[in-house]
Amino acid sequence: MSTKEKDTLHILSIFHFIMAGIIALIACVPLIHLAMGITMTVGGVTENVPVLGVVGAAFSAVAGLIILIGWGLAVLVFLAGKNLDQQTKYQVCLFGAGVLCIFLPMGTILGVFTLVTLQDDSVKALFNRNEPEASGELPMDSRPTD
Repeated sequence: MSTKEKDTLHILSIFHFIMAGIIALIACVPLIHLAMGITMTVGGVTENVPVLGVVGAAFSAVAGLIILIGWGLAVLVFLAGKNLDQQTKYQVCLFGAGVLCIFLPMGTILGVFTLVTLQDDSVKALFNRNEPEASGELPMDSRPTD
């Protein structure tokens, strides 16, 4: 097996790490809205304006949800990059590459290139060679049947 595939996967993993950082950074933008929502909620309670408190709570909840989803996607892309570098967990790498496709334009380019690379037979062989030892599971054809 040539080192060409390993080098390609290593470079892809580096770009996955970079994209994970960018996604996590962009997901921090709603922190401003979260702070504003908390301020509206606390201010609404102290000034006895219940509508302001409810709006602030809703504002905070939506901002918090967006932040958590963004950070979760960043972690997924990071794990996909880590597994690309180690040639393990093929399905996680595929899913991470698919998730990257929603981040236009850089994520889409990286995601499509990763998906194309993962479909190569020599790359699949690298993952297959590392999977049984890493997971401790039996290959599909040697599992006992009922």
